[in-house]
Amino acid sequence: MKLDVEGHLGAVERTVFSLERGGRPARAATLSRHYATTAGDLWDAVTNAERIPRWFMPVSGDLEPGGRFQLEGNAGGVIEECEPPSRVAVTWEFGGDVSWVEVGVADDGVGQARLTVTHTSLLSEHWEQYGPGAVGVGWEMGLLGLALHITRPREPKLDAMEFAASRDGKALMMGSSERWGEAAVGAGEDREAARVAARRTAAFYTGEST
Repeated sequence: MKLDVEGHLGAVERTVFSLERGGRPARAATLSRHYATTAGDLWDAVTNAERIPRWFMPVSGDLEPGGRFQLEGNAGGVIEECEPPSRVAVTWEFGGDVSWVEVGVADDGVGQARLTVTHTSLLSEHWEQYGPGAVGVGWEMGLLGLALHITRPREPKLDAMEFAASRDGKALMMGSSERWGEAAVGAGEDREAARVAARRTAAFYTGEST
């Protein structure tokens, strides 16, 4: 499948901001994208355990407030808040670290709905090394999968490993890394440090030196 890489990169709005979480310094990476569907359908796509694997990863657990979820081969966590049909907040537990993810859905015009994902992480050596792209690039791949699911619901989802190794996949991940570096600069990060972190992120995701 040939993708419009620049089109998908341009469809995502990226912001980075500083905050505190539990009295500790933290950083948040926010992604927002429009989808050509209704808010109700978009909410169902991101919360329905039968639809989530069609564009993201298989999920198991108790998908109710207070329940635990587990994404196959990836993060798990607790569903802290759920306000249908517009907002869900979860902990994101992976590799011994805990961060926080909030997903929002809203009407944004006739036949359009907007998805916003905010991933908040405590400031750490990992953040200093990779910057917001460490989480942003992965979520951007998810938003791409969701876009394909919405527009081509009968087609099988992209094979994650094959896509990551493809020319389009690498171009998307490298472009996303670069744009997250720009978002970090826009949030006040040192330009050179953000550039180096973006290069590390691109190399991590693509397996290639940049």
